[in-house]
Amino acid sequence: MLAPKKVKWRKVQKGRRRGTAWRGCALAFGDLGLQSLGRGWLSARQIEAARVALTRSIKRGGRVWVRVFPDKPVTKKPAETRMGKGKGSPELWVAVIKPGRILFEVEGIQPAGARQALRLAAAKLSLPTRLIDRSQGLHAG
Repeated sequence: MLAPKKVKWRKVQKGRRRGTAWRGCALAFGDLGLQSLGRGWLSARQIEAARVALTRSIKRGGRVWVRVFPDKPVTKKPAETRMGKGKGSPELWVAVIKPGRILFEVEGIQPAGARQALRLAAAKLSLPTRLIDRSQGLHAG
């Protein structure tokens, strides 16, 4: 699963997810992409599940780019623990997603197959998404 090799700070604050994505909001590598319409956190497990579904659907043809990386640690305290006694230990890694962010891109396969594969990947994610196409530059179904 995806996780940083080394981080400057072991625990980070929760933060806010206001605004829209300015970076990573246009197709950069592939012909068809999956764009986020909502905001939230995508865990490393969700990203990996979507990637596996996408690569299995397109079989050995084409190429896939994962445009997000989980670089934010999320801490949790053990179950049935009283309040206080400091912050919990890091349990999982998440990627902060804002509306407009491109999550996955594909290239080198038929458009119908790519759309089906991206829909399967979108089903694994906890955010609303849409397909975008380089040729149209708009919503692709």
